[in-house]
Amino acid sequence: MIIFGSFVLVSVLLILLFFFVPSSQAKKAVDQFYSYEQDARYSSSWDMFHPKMQDRFSRNNYMQDRAHVFMNHFGVDTFDYSLGRAKRIKEWRMTEDGEELDVYRITVTKSYRGHYGNFKIVKDVFVTKEDGTWMILWDYK
Repeated sequence: MIIFGSFVLVSVLLILLFFFVPSSQAKKAVDQFYSYEQDARYSSSWDMFHPKMQDRFSRNNYMQDRAHVFMNHFGVDTFDYSLGRAKRIKEWRMTEDGEELDVYRITVTKSYRGHYGNFKIVKDVFVTKEDGTWMILWDYK
């Protein structure tokens, strides 16, 4: 009975740790972002951008460009994706002269099947937490 109780306690602690560890939360945010993108919900994915990213393009331009480039030009309806491990970077900048941020880097591999064959795009995505919300950033250095 004591062994079973210890096993349950350790299991619960591991599950709680998995869901509340910042790297897991960062990875969940990237997963949510690409889930929106996969469903062509570009307005929702744009909402997950850090304000510095939102300054780079308006919501409307982002929505039109994503659908146009990825779906129309590539001739695909959707894509599959996989996420790598979250790695913390304490002093990262989005641009050469940008502010330093504490981020997690997650490598995303998107797989497409389209008119021009099968192909993959591999991209590092960066996530930071501001005001309790995980926000997406891309590298422009």
